[in-house]
Amino acid sequence: MSGKTGKIFIALFSGINVGGNRIVKMVELRALFEDLGFSEVATYVQSGNVVFQSGKGDTATLTSQLEAAFEKKWGFHSRIMVRDADWFERLVEQNPYPEVAEEPTKLHAYVLEREPTAEDEARLSEKCTGPEKFQIKGDVLYLHAPDGLGKSVFAGLIPRTLKVPGTARNWRSVLALLEMAGKVGSGS
Repeated sequence: MSGKTGKIFIALFSGINVGGNRIVKMVELRALFEDLGFSEVATYVQSGNVVFQSGKGDTATLTSQLEAAFEKKWGFHSRIMVRDADWFERLVEQNPYPEVAEEPTKLHAYVLEREPTAEDEARLSEKCTGPEKFQIKGDVLYLHAPDGLGKSVFAGLIPRTLKVPGTARNWRSVLALLEMAGKVGSGS
């Protein structure tokens, strides 16, 4: 324990380690965060989820700093969504589909760069004709895909229909990251 204090953040990377492309080892990603002066750095699974503590900076500043450092080190751009632990807590509390929270492969949260407009949402609603349901709350899109994300045609339409950059995580990942952030916050 370094004794540093600060706020707990979670960084979500998009487009790394997918289909054998843009490979980034988590141990190297952790090292990047540590080299940037962050403490309590921990990663979760290979898709690029990092819990860390920072004594200074807000989410926008940290996002810019991390995207620049990442691109310099790996030579390609990864869009990064940085949110604080309180934001993640709200995301879980506001889940509109609590009945499927126990089936984490059927529930996904898309962390969006900005809150979609009513027009964005209306465009997406028109495409949602299958078994899926979605709700947007602020800068989060909750997707209930009863057949799983892999079989969902609608899920594939979300990015280009919504036109708001974001990155999706299944509910198991969301809960695991929140739990990790809580452990850092409690000092355990």
